[in-house]
Amino acid sequence: MGWNADHMGWWPMVWGWFFLALIVLGIVVLVVALVRLLGDRPQQPRARTADRSRAREVLDERYARGEIDTAEYEERRHRLENEI
Repeated sequence: MGWNADHMGWWPMVWGWFFLALIVLGIVVLVVALVRLLGDRPQQPRARTADRSRAREVLDERYARGEIDTAEYEERRHRLENEI
């Protein structure tokens, strides 16, 4: 009497399904992590845009009050628009 696959029972099938489930779960976790990581990136430029628009408002207010002259206003506005 030799040992062959017929005597192993159903355990190889159970382990096969178990490892398949682990692989699928790993892929799902990876996709969720990538979506969260890449999904957060667009919010950073929006925050910078909001900061720039507020800076532009302050600059416009200072110019309107006469605190800075036209040359300084144009230079600072140009810097704000070209800032990355």
